[in-house]
Amino acid sequence: MRFLNREEAGRQLASRLLKYKAEAPIVLGLPRGGVPVAYEVAQALEAPLDVWVVRKVGAPGFQEFGLGAVAEGGIVYLNPESLEEVGASSGEVREIVLKKSAEVAERVQRFRGGRPSPPIEGRTVIIVDDGIATGGTVRAALQSLRMGRPGKLVLAVPVAASQTLEELQRLADDVVCLFDTPALYAIGAWYEDFQQVPDEEVVRLLELARGGTSPEAPVQGPPG
Repeated sequence: MRFLNREEAGRQLASRLLKYKAEAPIVLGLPRGGVPVAYEVAQALEAPLDVWVVRKVGAPGFQEFGLGAVAEGGIVYLNPESLEEVGASSGEVREIVLKKSAEVAERVQRFRGGRPSPPIEGRTVIIVDDGIATGGTVRAALQSLRMGRPGKLVLAVPVAASQTLEELQRLADDVVCLFDTPALYAIGAWYEDFQQVPDEEVVRLLELARGGTSPEAPVQGPPG
């Protein structure tokens, strides 16, 4: 299976989530790449769309190697095995976590523009990303959302690594995934078009979902 782009993936994913339409869910996209997928889901379910901000905690000197993540609500997830493999000191990790926590706060302001976090207590919450590899960011997102006491917490994703998905099932009430594989390699390999999603596009989609007007989508840059 290979998706044309995030929008197509979102439409396919939405068809598997229609069973939740009657529950008046709220759809939350993980910015940035999860938001175009979540937008299609929210449109199909006639549900409100918002973001849930999470930032990956990378290894000192090699940020691409994920040690965990920081999410809204002050939730920090660190993978013990990754920490041991990297051998980073507690001071180095604490410094990165503080930096990422500040980035979470800044992005919340950027994407919501001062609006409060969405009310999730007692509601069906569908959290959406464009794919899951190691799962650090999604794990942090689920843990932080659970603290908000949702009535039901659903994880929805087009493609994911099989082992990671199995681990995440313990944190959600339901997991909907179109395709899982033990050989994921890179999420972008499962999309024909996997260009980086600019912050401006996230803001545009959120505005459109709220019924506002927005300028045309900006030209997307190279993958990154």
